[in-house]
Amino acid sequence: MHSTRHLRILIISAVGFVLAGYIVYPSIAVVFEAFRSVDGSFTVEHAAQFFSTAPSTNLLATWNSVWISIASVIGAALIGIPLALFMATYDFPGRRITSALVMMPIVLPPLIGVLAFVLLFSESGLIPRGLHLFLGLNPAQWSLGGAWGVVAVHAYSFYVFFYTFVGAALEGRDPSLDEAARSLGAGRWLRMRRVTLPLLSPAIIGASLLVFMVSMASFSAPLIFGGDFRVLSVHIYQTKLSGNLGLAAIQTVVLSMISLGFLILIRAWGRRRRTVMSTKGAVRSRRALPAGAVRILLPPLAIGFALLALLPHLTLALLSFTKQGTWTFRFSSWLPTEYTFANYRYLLDVMTPLVHSLQLAAIATVGNVIFGVAVGWLVTNRSFRWGRVVDVLVMLPWALPGTVVAINLISAFNTPNVFSFGGVLVGSFWLLPIAYFVRNLPLVARAATAAFEQFDPVYDEAARSLGASSWMRLRRVTLPLIAPGVIGGSLLAFVTALGEFVASVLLWVPSNQPISMAIFGEYREYNFEAAAAYGVVLIVVIGAVFVITRVVLGEKASTSVV
Repeated sequence: MHSTRHLRILIISAVGFVLAGYIVYPSIAVVFEAFRSVDGSFTVEHAAQFFSTAPSTNLLATWNSVWISIASVIGAALIGIPLALFMATYDFPGRRITSALVMMPIVLPPLIGVLAFVLLFSESGLIPRGLHLFLGLNPAQWSLGGAWGVVAVHAYSFYVFFYTFVGAALEGRDPSLDEAARSLGAGRWLRMRRVTLPLLSPAIIGASLLVFMVSMASFSAPLIFGGDFRVLSVHIYQTKLSGNLGLAAIQTVVLSMISLGFLILIRAWGRRRRTVMSTKGAVRSRRALPAGAVRILLPPLAIGFALLALLPHLTLALLSFTKQGTWTFRFSSWLPTEYTFANYRYLLDVMTPLVHSLQLAAIATVGNVIFGVAVGWLVTNRSFRWGRVVDVLVMLPWALPGTVVAINLISAFNTPNVFSFGGVLVGSFWLLPIAYFVRNLPLVARAATAAFEQFDPVYDEAARSLGASSWMRLRRVTLPLIAPGVIGGSLLAFVTALGEFVASVLLWVPSNQPISMAIFGEYREYNFEAAAAYGVVLIVVIGAVFVITRVVLGEKASTSVV
């Protein structure tokens, strides 16, 4: 009994310290920074500067962030929802490989995806170059960039959310509802509008929320592909580089308010529009395509789209084997004519950034696992009254853009305090893994919470009746049962940290330069071939982790507990 109480006190204390020190305190510190003058007194100078800059670049960047996020939601939905409807409804030759290929954007880290779009759609990119060489068209007129270039990058990168969310909802739909509507004389479009879409609304709302949040947080696409188009996340970065931390703090507060406000609004609207499906447990089966031109044309179109989803990956691989300077700025040929392994040999000489990224991601993920499991235990423990509060606080970093998290940490740890153990963390090795830890803690905590909710307490009670202590029950019973969910969340957190760029660009120091900053550095030096080789290596590592995840979880899911 005493050991159980001691374990509970230890877990509550540790979780409370982490939440207070690395989520709540930084969020409060940035507000104080926004209204603090150089001498430490209260001031509204930074707020006035935010609204009074003529023309107000801050307000324009804020508006750009909002409308570009809305446009990204629409673009991703227009791709992902019809694709999910088609793939979930019909069966055709090549469907399995097509469904795998359309998921390929998920293994592209944001910075790598933007680099691929530059190589494909910039003025010297593969597609404008081909139009120039084969059709004589001006490549400048057919290049992609600016605001709509950012929307295109977002639509490609984020349609997967709509595809997976809506696809999962369609797989669980009871076909008898559609059959009943058809028997009452409802046509195809009426059934779609009155039956299918209402049942899909929770999935669509969830995907819309996720796409809006990640678009608001987007940094790589506006910075590299946006040209003169600026959003608030990039504006924060530029303000921080200029040394005006007070104005950067005000911009951070505004971006946080917009993100959280939209989160609250869309969730409230979703609750009002909630639709519940009563099912008879019927199994939904895919049907063959209608006879005629539809059966002939749609499968090739679907497979063609899937190959287009793979095009950025193939472009990166192609350029990674291209000899430096022989293709990127020369328009004499469509594809590279000189190939080499030199870019990969160069990487072998400068592997330090990849080693740093693996080290930083591992440190952050270990912390995520320890505290994520502790959070999951607390949130699902009915005797703990503050579980809902803990859950909300843990999910807060996921609702905030990466630039916001980075500026929060800078504001909190540019002076010594109890949470930095008396040191200054800004400019040190440790602030970047802390940022990775904070950003990805929601992934592991949510996975652990779901695993604990499925945990049958009868196993723990049986172990207790046999005299097992709290620590033994935790080690021999609880942890093995929740391991599959925690492993999935932790591996996702690990690969997310590997490709993290937004927080890295504000917090990295020479002693922990991650691979994302090495890629960005090669890009800024116009060493596109070396940047592409870095990107291919990172994609291979992330892909390997996803394969390992599938294998490990498959094995563990089938393991019985004796």
